[in-house]
Amino acid sequence: MQDERAPLRLTQDRPLQGGPFPPTKLHPGLYLAEFIGTALLILVGVSIVILMFGQGSPGSRLIPSEGLRLFLTGGLFGSVGALLAISPIGRISGAHINPAVTLAFWLEGKLAWRDASLYILAQFAGRAVGAVPLLAWGPMGQSVAFGATRPGFDVPVWAAMLGEAGVTFLLILAILTTAAHPNTRRFTPLVLPAVLSVLVWLEASISGASANPARSFGPALVASVSMNPWIYIAGPSLGAILYVGLVRLEAIRLPRVTVARLFHFHVGV
Repeated sequence: MQDERAPLRLTQDRPLQGGPFPPTKLHPGLYLAEFIGTALLILVGVSIVILMFGQGSPGSRLIPSEGLRLFLTGGLFGSVGALLAISPIGRISGAHINPAVTLAFWLEGKLAWRDASLYILAQFAGRAVGAVPLLAWGPMGQSVAFGATRPGFDVPVWAAMLGEAGVTFLLILAILTTAAHPNTRRFTPLVLPAVLSVLVWLEASISGASANPARSFGPALVASVSMNPWIYIAGPSLGAILYVGLVRLEAIRLPRVTVARLFHFHVGV
């Protein structure tokens, strides 16, 4: 018996499932959501970094232990991302707010290349807009280059790049594996603070534990410091590629995502 719903499925616009209709259709509302979400992530998340590590900041006075501050900063930064994921921004675009996450979803076939490219452009535009208000932190922000991520002292470029690849791989693995499994997907936003707190604590001394090219280049823009693209673009991109390679190994049998969202799995697109 012929399925009467088949023609509807073939003509349904599903940009977050890799099926835009028509295939060349663009989705400005999704790109705007990524722009706003990335701007908010940079503004709020990096402000937390400045409050924790800026010269004369309350964080350094209240929490003398640098390791504990790193752990808390990672968790708080991840909490900002989690709130964006469950917000209307996440409902619209999926709240990638990270070019490496978008790359992973594209490689998994959950975004068309046009949408993925414009997601990344929107994210990089959002990082600039979100970073400009960081100048209001003045000398406190300037003391830590307004939160720009930088490799540790005497850490070679190759080691910092591998550090970024590693933290990005682990972050994407945790997020997308949780999002892919029906029993855990509703808890996906909780993964962000939990995983980032540990990754930042362990890896920040190597590369800064960015795991997000937009997060690195936004503060660097307003601080007028250079960012090494091998570390902060190639590194996270390699991490995303490693995830996609791993998830396709049949011997491992990891669950694979069905939609390019970190939350709001049961909505239309």
